[in-house]
Amino acid sequence: MAHESITSDGGGTTPRRIADAYVHALAELDPLTAVYLGLNPEDDRITDLSAAGYDAAADLARRTLAELDAAEAAGAATDEAERRCARLLRERLTAELAVHDAGENFRAVRNLGSPVHNLRDVFTLMPTATEDDWRLIGRRMARVPVAVGQYRSLLAEGVERGLLSGPRQVATVLDQMAEWLEGEVPGGWFGGFVADAPEPVRAELAPVAVAATDALAELRTWLGEVYAPAAADAPDTAGRERYARWVRYWTGADLDLDEAYRWAWEQFHDLDAQMRAEAEKVLPGSTPMQAMKWLETDGPAIKGEEAAREYLQGLMDQAIRDLQGVHFDLADPLLKVESRIAPAGSAAAPYYTGPSLDFSRPGRTWLPTLGRESFPVWDLVSTWYHEGVPGHHLQLAQWTYMAEQLCTYQVTLGGVSANLEGWALYAERLMDELGYLTDPGHRLGYLNAQMMRALRVIVDIGMHVGLDFPADSPYKPGEAVLPDDAREFFGRYCGLAAEFLDSELVRYLGMPGQAIGYKLGERAWLRGRAAAQEAAEARGETFDLKAWHMAALSQGSLGLDDLVAELAAL
Repeated sequence: MAHESITSDGGGTTPRRIADAYVHALAELDPLTAVYLGLNPEDDRITDLSAAGYDAAADLARRTLAELDAAEAAGAATDEAERRCARLLRERLTAELAVHDAGENFRAVRNLGSPVHNLRDVFTLMPTATEDDWRLIGRRMARVPVAVGQYRSLLAEGVERGLLSGPRQVATVLDQMAEWLEGEVPGGWFGGFVADAPEPVRAELAPVAVAATDALAELRTWLGEVYAPAAADAPDTAGRERYARWVRYWTGADLDLDEAYRWAWEQFHDLDAQMRAEAEKVLPGSTPMQAMKWLETDGPAIKGEEAAREYLQGLMDQAIRDLQGVHFDLADPLLKVESRIAPAGSAAAPYYTGPSLDFSRPGRTWLPTLGRESFPVWDLVSTWYHEGVPGHHLQLAQWTYMAEQLCTYQVTLGGVSANLEGWALYAERLMDELGYLTDPGHRLGYLNAQMMRALRVIVDIGMHVGLDFPADSPYKPGEAVLPDDAREFFGRYCGLAAEFLDSELVRYLGMPGQAIGYKLGERAWLRGRAAAQEAAEARGETFDLKAWHMAALSQGSLGLDDLVAELAAL
């Protein structure tokens, strides 16, 4: 198998064909990824979550790189589209292999995006329109106990190797899983999920849901009794070497971390001044924190989960109506995006899932409710410009729409987090520039979101790399950025709920380097736009922002090493 070609012709192919063959080969090897992509709809398998499963995926990546080497040596990268795809494929697979070879999969306990989270969340993406759809769900759900056992064996091997997640991750995941096991019907979250099935198949699915939940309960017991004691002294932070490896994975660049840290502090001071001015408009005489607390308790709010979902749907629908034809030219499949309530036990942050490749499943935004019944709107508006329109939805759905002109890999598995999150943060800024955030509460929410992303760069780099608060810091100047201090500092300057900030800190510790991509990615997008505008004006032309947006969103994934130059050339 190690010497077989992943392409059907056995050689003489192009980088784009190699990349797309990789997508389909990985979908066969990793059925959960296939669900996210909308491939292999009749497949009822679950990904092998053992060490052997991850090794098989790594072997596929190595074979793909070998084919790419051969294709480029034979001169197959004949035009810019092929060269761009080849560069992305090589960079992404190399970064992924570096993470795999360092044994990071053995540490896969975190409060967001872990194998066990994906194992549950995949069911929310499967079709549920027919009885046959539900029977397919049942067959896949019946495989959950085996997958849970594989995941446990992966973590057990990590214990033996001394590759463990930090205790904060373990404690948080134990709490999350406790919530998954609860429910008004037998079978916890899985039981509640299949309770929506049509009556003829509901009885078939109920015992399958109970078995899946029992497997999770056994895993939770093992995590608490075996893994947690072993991980009690494991570091919560990564250290500079491990952190740099993850930064390459999340950003597609070898960043100057010290420069990024200094720049983030400049952003902090600028945003703090802007927030103080905006707070005066919300509540005269107040500080930003006082104004945001007032907005949280006494400002406009939506009552009830369904009303909140409808409100967010309306925000996205209105944004599409207003932006279409004026600032974007959107194809018909992009005009549909759905607002959903996130499954119980999710992390605190809202998120987006992209459409399937055939758009049979639309893009969706997800709101974690955390048991709340009241939803203040001051910070929801900017957040949904980020998660939905013109943020993640327009980028990822446009990528999907362009899959045939580019290649499937460039618009799916080749996505670079800092590019994606940078665009979404740029989208928030764009709506501010276009006058959609004139309400003082909404604009303070936007500035608070920008502040949160600047603080992420500060605390993420500071904690993991071991830096100090600088001399001009208003908080503990000259002292080390430790997790508990980072949380307190964050809470002083970010007006979000305490439970949200607690979840955020655990997220940063469990996903080193991911959190810095938002603000640094936005910086790259803004620099690229400014350069393109300067070039147009130097040619004596008027800069066409709509045309630039569509060209920028139609070029597929790029890492931060390449993003500014590519955007500047549009």
